[in-house]
Amino acid sequence: MAVIPETVPYAPLRRALTREIGEDGVLVLTIDVPGERVNTLGKSMTGELDALITELEAPGAVVAMVLRSGKPDNFIAGADIKDFNAIRSAMEGEALSRGAQALLDRLEAVPVPVVAAIHGACLGGGLEIVLACRYRVASDDPKTVLGLPEVTLGLLPGAGGTQRLPRLVGLRTALDMILTGRTLKAPRALKAGVVDEVVPAPALLAAARKAALALADGTLKPPRGGISATEWLLRPVIFRKARQSVLEKTGGHYPAPLRALDAVQRGTAASQAEGLKIEARHFGELSVSDVSRALVSVFFATQDIKKDAGYPEGTQAREVRKVAVLGAGLMGAGIATAAADAGVPVRIKDATTEALGRGLRHARDVFEERRNRKSLSALDVRKRMDRLSPALDYSGFRRADLVIEAVFEDLEVKRKVLAETEAVTQESCVFASNTSSLPIGDVGRDARRPSRVLGMHFFSPVEKMPLLEVVVTPLTDAWATATAVAFGRRLGKHVIVVRDGPGFYTTRALSPYVNEATRLLEEGAAVEDVDHAMTDFGFPVGPIVLLDEVGIDVGAKIARVLHRAFGDRMAPAASMERVLEDGRLGRKNKKGFYTYDGKKRVDESVYVALGSATRRSFEPQQIQDRLVFAFLNEAVLCLQEGILRSPRDGDVGAIFGLGFPAFLGGPFRYLDRLGARFAAEVLERLRARHGERFKPARLLVDMARDGRSFHA
Repeated sequence: MAVIPETVPYAPLRRALTREIGEDGVLVLTIDVPGERVNTLGKSMTGELDALITELEAPGAVVAMVLRSGKPDNFIAGADIKDFNAIRSAMEGEALSRGAQALLDRLEAVPVPVVAAIHGACLGGGLEIVLACRYRVASDDPKTVLGLPEVTLGLLPGAGGTQRLPRLVGLRTALDMILTGRTLKAPRALKAGVVDEVVPAPALLAAARKAALALADGTLKPPRGGISATEWLLRPVIFRKARQSVLEKTGGHYPAPLRALDAVQRGTAASQAEGLKIEARHFGELSVSDVSRALVSVFFATQDIKKDAGYPEGTQAREVRKVAVLGAGLMGAGIATAAADAGVPVRIKDATTEALGRGLRHARDVFEERRNRKSLSALDVRKRMDRLSPALDYSGFRRADLVIEAVFEDLEVKRKVLAETEAVTQESCVFASNTSSLPIGDVGRDARRPSRVLGMHFFSPVEKMPLLEVVVTPLTDAWATATAVAFGRRLGKHVIVVRDGPGFYTTRALSPYVNEATRLLEEGAAVEDVDHAMTDFGFPVGPIVLLDEVGIDVGAKIARVLHRAFGDRMAPAASMERVLEDGRLGRKNKKGFYTYDGKKRVDESVYVALGSATRRSFEPQQIQDRLVFAFLNEAVLCLQEGILRSPRDGDVGAIFGLGFPAFLGGPFRYLDRLGARFAAEVLERLRARHGERFKPARLLVDMARDGRSFHA
């Protein structure tokens, strides 16, 4: 036991750790990093913790310790990610890991029991700290989640997580958490054995104190499952399947899950001390890898867009108390579902009761699927469905603060519903068009209130896709932009604000990529060769699969809009019209480039519509160069023309809206890695071989000449 003095001369003006000793001899240590919304494990806090552990290691009057947070809804969010950018070598990263491991080894070994009282997010290094405690009590609040998300940053848990977690909960549960970054809410964490008790938040401290005293007097001896005999027997199978799963999901592009798997496999077969050495070595190597640097940059980009929203500082968003959605199709139903899930009442209008029924069924299916996964209760589902009210007319629209139109992708139809909406809504109502290609200025050309008109480009499926592209015209009021951005964030989206223009940013950048894929088919490439080349590059699906999913007719409509706007550079392959004439719409009518009558496979008959059943071989690199550099060049043109506000927005939009490989950091981060000069040279070679559509953007040429990068 240790004597804890009332004052300790720490360097910070305000300490991150404060302590209080009760009459029962239990020390309550409260973590509250000053000036921060969440607790992170920066150098100051770990220095204070080190000093405290030194005191606990000495005999004294404290019988036990409870570790809790002073933040309202956060325990410890993990390490301060800015510290990762400061690592300059694998040796330095390994030393950082070894230092954290040594600190938690000492915490684990203190002679008095330490109990973690967990409320709010307990992630990364935060969970590694509580794994080093003797006992863990969590609140049942939905905000209490536990996990090791390091793989999402291209890293692995570096403070003992790969060794302590499997020894606590077994191999399968530990691997699932470590290799995926998946988080657990408190009830699931209890079932898995990550925590020992779950109690209501008001009872958390009392429960932790009680457990601490019971541990101290020996009346509480918590059972520990650990790695079972069955898991020891099945080790080869468990690790082989885990490796297969990682490779299937990542394509081998993300080294962190494989290194974490190795640390768990070799570490649990040896001593914990040996496992920690392996963990630290892998952490050091990963900390300076290109993949980790890219993923960390993506993390900071998503944080930065929350602070730089795309409208003047001080602009006030107006509260959206009720939203109306025009159209109950796939997109309209998805938007309504997301809004109801976020607690917003939704009026959803369509022309027929059948369409409305399908829209409501979509919402119920989404919520029921989550109920089956136990992330929602039956009551939660009912509350969400109660927020959805269907209508065949505009009744109820007068109270809407925001109307989102998701009708057929036709300019005249959209203008018509805008006029009808303005006639029945209040003066301050914001009208948003969910179009993927039509300029918002054209949609709102005859609007009575053009300053309230903007675009909100959602991605399908809305309830899963994390991006929202807000499109503003020169006439859009700043407060209307702020309102749309705030609403998008309320839905849990990463929001980028872009300037109006045909295709905006995401559709425009994607179109040359898809066009080039269809040109390759026209030139004789096999469908599967094009798709495999791009999934091998790192896209989640190939461009031809994507075209089938979006709808070949929808793709053709978008292609026509962009062709009219940008000329031959955006000309689609002529054969796509023949594919449409053959009655191929994609998945929606189960007839596209692939079959949908059971096992999905290429429909060989599509080659006749493309012009020839004979296919020829293309090198994967040829395919990748044509598609990727078409994408990159168009992204640069969007930045050059002011459609994009920054390379950062371009990276976030491409990753979260289009599936651009996150391990490359986004198109602009990837261009920085390649170098502007190299990219311009590749485009010039493609231009010489395939035509003017590959002419490098002037901005890229200028940057190549000056030796500049996009993320200076």
